Amino acid sequence: MGLLAGSTIMLLTILWGSCVIVGKCDLSEDSTTIDSQDTKAFSLFGSGVSTDLQTSYAARIMAISVLPFIVVQIPQILKLKSGHRLTLLLGLIVAVLLLLTYCLYQIFQPWIQRRKLEYSKLKHVMSGLLKHAQMHTFGHLIDDDGTPNVSVIEKLFHKIDLDNDGRIGRGELQAFIVGVNFEDIELDSNLAADQVMADFDRSRNSSIEKGEFVDGVLRWLEEAKRVVAGSGAYSKKFMDDFHITTGEEHNALLDKHEEDDESIENPTWTCFKAISLLLLGTAMAAAFADPLVDAVHNFSSATSIPSFFISFIAMPLATNSSEAVSAIIFASRKKQRTLSLTFSEVYGGVTMNNTLCLAVFLALVYIRGLTWDFSSEVLVIFLVCIIMGLFTSFGTKFPLWTCFVAFLLYPLSLILVYILDYKFGWS
Repeated sequence: MGLLAGSTIMLLTILWGSCVIVGKCDLSEDSTTIDSQDTKAFSLFGSGVSTDLQTSYAARIMAISVLPFIVVQIPQILKLKSGHRLTLLLGLIVAVLLLLTYCLYQIFQPWIQRRKLEYSKLKHVMSGLLKHAQMHTFGHLIDDDGTPNVSVIEKLFHKIDLDNDGRIGRGELQAFIVGVNFEDIELDSNLAADQVMADFDRSRNSSIEKGEFVDGVLRWLEEAKRVVAGSGAYSKKFMDDFHITTGEEHNALLDKHEEDDESIENPTWTCFKAISLLLLGTAMAAAFADPLVDAVHNFSSATSIPSFFISFIAMPLATNSSEAVSAIIFASRKKQRTLSLTFSEVYGGVTMNNTLCLAVFLALVYIRGLTWDFSSEVLVIFLVCIIMGLFTSFGTKFPLWTCFVAFLLYPLSLILVYILDYKFGWS
């Protein structure tokens, strides 16, 4: 249990903070990182790292993965004298279900990415249409105070409705889309018309009535205000900013999609090699597990150092060395794409600790009828996972000063475990 706690906390503190230092780039005035440019030395606010949205999702998944720890602690939290074995079984079931869900998420992630790419293209098409419409209609689509201008939206409807029959057909919509110059992306007007029709035509009668059109534009104006939050002014530049932002989002997803779809020369051999290495690693872990435990116990007896602290500090350095090396190598490339992979790997490692490793541990405790008494370890895992999960779930840019927050959590975790175990008798 000390190894599990130490591994999780080391990944989220020491390794996380080290990756920020190694991968830092210059931050521009709008706090976005400039790939491969690191001229501001150790500026706490002028340099840092940035990741993509998928990395934030990985952090949220990691935070959710602490749920089994909460389940098994219910008797201690509520001070119940019975129900310990039942909560162990429930915790085991929850850990296994979360593990299966996480694995399925990884399997279907390419499909999710394709859906995100399609949606990002639709968003960029809509931003271009709104930008074009604002330039060629009789007023702004959105007033200075952020209120949508419905009368202008209705004028836009009548402009697209070429035959004045009170509804926009697919041909009329495509004609309007063709009239918009999309220089920044390769646009299929047929596909774009289909996407916009599907989004606006809520009655599914193959045409867009005025009410549907107004509702659709209002939804996209709300999306524009969300995407360009903090711009302050809802003028012509506001629509330009929305179009630029959606273009950058689409290009980032497109680059990631193309990298993910790179062809492999011999996929059969690659799969065989990967499976063989996984089996070899599993066999090595099984063969050396018992000698490792004996070595820790003997070293603890010889030095009079509690075995928990040896497993908490020394063992994670060895067991996480491969993840640490690969993460730091990726971070050193100083690009958003590789930094996103780096932090996703860190969060993924913690998620596997909180699901697979915990499930194995709970199964052993339950089957052998052992007593679950790891309140201090569970508490530090919960606190660090939640703090770092919330800290990184709602942001994609981390200035250099954030690494010190992560570093500080490591000694605080050690101190907390020591106080709880040896001062309050939680052990």
